[in-house]
Amino acid sequence: MATLKDVAREAGLTVTTVSRVLNNRGYISEDARKKVADAMKKLNYRPNEVARSLHSKKSNTIGVIVPHIRHPYFAEMISNLENAAYKKGYKILLCNSQSTKERAEEYIDICNSNRVAGLIICSTDVPVDIFSGMDIPVITIERALDNATASVVCDNKSGGQLAAERLIKADCKKLLYLGSSSSVEMPAHQRGTGFKEICENEGVPCIEVDPEEASYNNMTYNEWLETVMKEHMDADGIFASSDIIAAQAIQVCRKLSIHVPEDMKIVGFDDVVLASLTTPQLTTIHQPIKEMAEIAINLLDDAAKEKLVAKQTILPVFMVERETV
Repeated sequence: MATLKDVAREAGLTVTTVSRVLNNRGYISEDARKKVADAMKKLNYRPNEVARSLHSKKSNTIGVIVPHIRHPYFAEMISNLENAAYKKGYKILLCNSQSTKERAEEYIDICNSNRVAGLIICSTDVPVDIFSGMDIPVITIERALDNATASVVCDNKSGGQLAAERLIKADCKKLLYLGSSSSVEMPAHQRGTGFKEICENEGVPCIEVDPEEASYNNMTYNEWLETVMKEHMDADGIFASSDIIAAQAIQVCRKLSIHVPEDMKIVGFDDVVLASLTTPQLTTIHQPIKEMAEIAINLLDDAAKEKLVAKQTILPVFMVERETV
């Protein structure tokens, strides 16, 4: 098995220079980087990540904690986080908390044990006080925590306002807001705030209905949606707090012989791939998932290098018109 000395000998460089290239420390010429890369490839050399982390007291790994990996929103977020991290020279340690506080705490312990360079939290299940005393950057996405390093959110309230304005413009007379099951105050709750604010200003009746937590955990809303729609047969417009709820609302409408968009108009939120796969295709609020992921990685990288970072970054949203309105 090739060693660091073998790589240095093959590249015609000192061991110190090769080490600096591998750890990205100090000024390194492009010529030296290429020589090291060519030598590593020729010798099939792989750096010992554990040894490197012990030496530097941190690794080039970022811990990412999400509540679900099957959920379309989190699947897209994870993919974009991994791409952005790779470009910065980081790897991802993915932790699926499955919406349990105990599992989230266990994963944070694992991340600490692996000397991660930082944490990105996309989950409501991580206790607020668990970051106290941590000496690594903690970046939250769609969750604002005072003791986190920084947060990245989209303009949720504006998204709710856009949804209400679009449905009212489409001549809807009674609206349903299909909200969140989370009891923890989250930026996403502002979607309903903005939606109801416009409805009230325009004098259009609006009813908020929140699903059970089990529906969120299983991502199955059909039974709940069928009950809601049967109770509010006179509703003619829906704003769903996520595309996965909106997609299942389309299915339930079909089952109940409610035609979309003729009898029921539907707006989702997120604009994940699922939105363009429904029939009819879903009109939705575009959340800039790719940009949010890139900013989160950049914030973590800057904070890890002890640079000042903005406490909160808010990104704009916009309406994507398809076929359900």
